[in-house]
Amino acid sequence: MVDHFMEGVDLQHRVDYDWGVLLESEVAGDPLEQLERWLAEAEQAGVPEFNAMALTTVDADGRPRSRNVLLRGTDDAGRLWFFTNRDSPKGVALRSNPSVCLLFSWLGIHRQVRIGGTAVPLSEEESDAYFATRPRDSRIGAWASEQSAVLADRAELERRVDGFVARFADGDVPRPPNWGGYAVEPDEFEFWQGRPSRLHDRLRYRPERTDGHGGWVIERLSP
Repeated sequence: MVDHFMEGVDLQHRVDYDWGVLLESEVAGDPLEQLERWLAEAEQAGVPEFNAMALTTVDADGRPRSRNVLLRGTDDAGRLWFFTNRDSPKGVALRSNPSVCLLFSWLGIHRQVRIGGTAVPLSEEESDAYFATRPRDSRIGAWASEQSAVLADRAELERRVDGFVARFADGDVPRPPNWGGYAVEPDEFEFWQGRPSRLHDRLRYRPERTDGHGGWVIERLSP
C-alpha cells in the first residue's frame, strides 16, 4: 500500500480515456502531416496553448531538463521551429548536446505526441524575421530578461524593462544578439491516443532508411 502523504489530494484519481481512436488505416503517411491534423483538432477542441510542447535537453553533465516552449512553425524540410534566449540553460545545453525530445500533451482530449530529434540553430535572417512579428512588449521583454539568472526581486526585472523601454523609446526594437530560433530535425514520432482500461493506441513513425531520405515506417506499440 502506498502511503498517502498529500492530504486533500486524490492521487488515486483515474480517468477512463474514451475520446477517440488511433488506427493505422486513418493516419497520414507523413508524421508532420499527422501532427498538423492533431494540432488543428486540439485548437478546435479548445485546448489551452495547444502549440505548447515540453522540450527536454541534456546538459554537459548528463542531466536532463524539461520546460515548455511554443511551436512557432515548420518548414519544407519537415523541421519544427521554436525560439528562445540562446544563453539560457536550454541554449547552453544545446551547444554541447543538440539531441532533444519534444512532447505535446493534450490531456483534455487524451492525446500526446512525442518527437525525438536534433536541434540546429536557425539563421540570423530567419530569427530576425520571426522576432519582428512579436508584439513590441515581448521584444522589450527579450532584452530585459537574462533568462534563468537570479533576480533580487520582481522590482529588479521591472527596472530592467523600464530601462529598455527608455532605450528604444518609440523606435524599432531589434532582436537581441543572444536570442534566436532552433529547428528540430525529427528522427522519431510517437502518437498516443488514450483508450479505456489503459489499452492505449500508440503509433510510432521511424525513418525507413538510416540516411533519412526515404519515407516513414509506421509501427503499433504495446500500451
